Amino acid sequence: MNKKTVILVPLLIAISIAIGILIGNMMKTNSSTGFSGLAMSQPNKISTILDLVDHGYVDSVNTGEIVEETIPEILKKLDPHTSYIPARDMQEVNEEMRGNFSGIGIQFSLMEDTVRVIEVISGGPSSQVGIQPGDRIVTVNDSLIAGVGKESNDILHLLRGEKNSKVRIGVQRKGEDDELEFEITRGDIPLYSVDVTYMIDPETGFIKISRFANTTYQEFVDGMTVLKEEGAKRVIVDLRGNPGGALMGVLQMLDEVLEKGEAMLYTEGKNQPRKTYNASGKGSFGDVEMYVMIDEFSASASEIFAGALQDNDRGIVIGRRSFGKGLVQEQIPLNDGSALRLTVARFYTPSGRCIQSSYEDGNEEYYNHIYERFHNMEQLVADSIHFDDSLKYTTKGGRIVYGGGGIMPDFFVPVDTTGNSEYYGKLYRRGLIYSYAYAYADQHRSELAELTAADAFDAYLEQHHVIDDFVKYAAEKGVAKDAAGLKVSGKIINTQLKAYIARNIIGETGFYPIIQKIDKTLLRAIEISRQDLLVQNLIEADSTISHTAAK
Repeated sequence: MNKKTVILVPLLIAISIAIGILIGNMMKTNSSTGFSGLAMSQPNKISTILDLVDHGYVDSVNTGEIVEETIPEILKKLDPHTSYIPARDMQEVNEEMRGNFSGIGIQFSLMEDTVRVIEVISGGPSSQVGIQPGDRIVTVNDSLIAGVGKESNDILHLLRGEKNSKVRIGVQRKGEDDELEFEITRGDIPLYSVDVTYMIDPETGFIKISRFANTTYQEFVDGMTVLKEEGAKRVIVDLRGNPGGALMGVLQMLDEVLEKGEAMLYTEGKNQPRKTYNASGKGSFGDVEMYVMIDEFSASASEIFAGALQDNDRGIVIGRRSFGKGLVQEQIPLNDGSALRLTVARFYTPSGRCIQSSYEDGNEEYYNHIYERFHNMEQLVADSIHFDDSLKYTTKGGRIVYGGGGIMPDFFVPVDTTGNSEYYGKLYRRGLIYSYAYAYADQHRSELAELTAADAFDAYLEQHHVIDDFVKYAAEKGVAKDAAGLKVSGKIINTQLKAYIARNIIGETGFYPIIQKIDKTLLRAIEISRQDLLVQNLIEADSTISHTAAK
């Protein structure tokens, strides 16, 4: 350890202790969201220390850099979701929440160190200049991006940019000997949060929501409207893997399905008085039966939606216990373009449940508790999940539900381990199913382009025995044919191949209806929804969950 390090360590410690005062001061100066009344009642020690370092330290020190590195360390002492967003990351964060960004309008995949165009957004900048699915992008503004080890994020930063700015890309296209060059004017590209809506059967609709952003509510309304027009009397809402997002969007969604006056949630914190959100009575879809799928990666806004339907006895929740994020953050802009995302309250479901998982053991353990659940076999056996009686609450209709770390579904569906084999594991780890699907779609694009629906892809690919061709492809890539493994995993492999090939041609409307055949949670949700008697479902569900003591 050199002398400079010895001197800096106590300085960093001092800065760490005092940095909270600086944060408070920044909030005072910049906040327009309820923090403007904060005032410094004590001298700003952090400014004094930084000033002393600037003017008295033996060497030149970048105090701004010290502050940037120290703020996140201080915030780790609070809770897992209070965070600091550096100015350099704010554009991407804001794009995610707004639901759009400026770019060239393609979906791409980085395979074998080459950018391959999967989909061209209709009417977007790339479609206007003639970019086609299957094109390989090899240069951006004369910089080579193929075969040089670029990561997906690197590619995104090159292709995205300010609206109306121009970017030149070089493309290799099947059937063309020479590289093609296109100049594209970047434009606004929507980031969809509703992946797909379709009818499972004449009376059952399906809607997949992957995240919550400012556009989610309108996407949900549009999707639900289409499903109702097509005859849906019940809808399965898939929130599996949805990490949450904008609070307002989920409240607007709940307002469309709950009756007037029914509680959606309430929030409360030390400095935030209790605030209750009730449905206004808009209820455009109040006559549609609701079934919600969640899993261990469903969090925040996803849990608000599932918890509100469950507590109001408005819908059935199916799947596995959700993540357990019940903290509310407020994003406070700072004067250098950065922001503080500060936890200001906890949210509670209508019955009074706080579903926040414990973070007493630190942030790292908090995020690792998912792996602990797998270790405890929670994903496989409902009886391995125990709830304490002190966490007992009742729904509007008198059913017992529990708080204390996530939403427990009414119907538990374990992780599906049938069909797993060593052979399938090797294929999965090497990404061969995905890469073959792209290669097949690319090679047969002209004939596949005539197919417009998932069932047509399913029939066509089954007739052409793609799994047999895939087995040969996998062997060429180093995974030898395994007859025993194929017997166990053949259905999964075949279904995934067809689903991914369809996705590469017509998008999610091709993927989801095919993958549905091996989606055990969705199949269970369909089975439950067809019972039609919501009350009977609730009674049966109440007897399927083991309630003893929670971790």
